Amino acid sequence: MNKLSAAMTAIALCLAISACASNPTKAQIGTATGAVVGGLVGSALTGGSLTGTVVGAGAGAAIGYEIGIRTK
Repeated sequence: MNKLSAAMTAIALCLAISACASNPTKAQIGTATGAVVGGLVGSALTGGSLTGTVVGAGAGAAIGYEIGIRTK
């Protein structure tokens, strides 16, 4: 299993476990979506490097959170 697959599996597992707790807010949905999309974009732009994936996921999460809290 390559690093990206392991990271995506871990993210999916965390989301699946936390989804049972309560209904997510728009900010939580935006954060999770942004992290996944940002991780994929970061990985694609850096040729699959772990650093690019993590930085992309972090940036995506921050942007997704901001969009989520501003969405009515």
